[in-house]
Amino acid sequence: MSKPYKITLEIKRYDPDTNLSWIQSYTVEVGGILRFVDVLRKINDEQDPTLAWASSCEHAQCGSCGIIVNGKPLLACELLVKDAIQQFKTNSFKLRPLTIAPVLRDLVVDLEKAYERVHKAKPYLIKPAPIPEEGDEYRISQEKLDTYIEATQCINCFCCATACISTHHHFIGPNAAMANIVRLMDPRETAKEERTEILYREDGVYRCHTSRACSFVCPKNIDVSHFLALGKEGRF
Repeated sequence: MSKPYKITLEIKRYDPDTNLSWIQSYTVEVGGILRFVDVLRKINDEQDPTLAWASSCEHAQCGSCGIIVNGKPLLACELLVKDAIQQFKTNSFKLRPLTIAPVLRDLVVDLEKAYERVHKAKPYLIKPAPIPEEGDEYRISQEKLDTYIEATQCINCFCCATACISTHHHFIGPNAAMANIVRLMDPRETAKEERTEILYREDGVYRCHTSRACSFVCPKNIDVSHFLALGKEGRF
């Protein structure tokens, strides 16, 4: 069995009852294959039950455990202790909440508020094409599907939106913009004009600064900036 690691987490705390924020340090001894959600749970069990953080599926499918570790937005359920030490070259980690929505408590942010931007992009078929008479389903060729299927793997964890250098107040966000672009590329969508208006409005894709930070931090390895570039060029 591999030897345990002694790591220190410097976590930004926030108490909504007093409106106070502070940095609290926790030192724990853990195995290298533990995930950061496991480390946080260990802190709850052994040191501080008041520390608040979010998670749900813990299989990188829901996006609810997004946090910032040493400046990088990521999923706490994916980051192993040994990988974090290797990646950041330290045993000390600064944990902060995502910046895309108000903080509710400690590392927990208001995801319902964050999702308001996604809802503005209408991430669904607004006006689906009718099902062909010769069958009971609308078939999409593999060639066409290959052009955008990667983007459909987005779990809206908001890591890309947190890393984005464009201001949150004026840009709908990379994941929301991509959700709209995906539907523009979807041959089943017939409301192309309405979608184009969403894409090019004041808070739309032209607010993107093409920093590619979104692609760099995406836990699903989606090249988000590629799809935003397609939107800017009108290549649907």
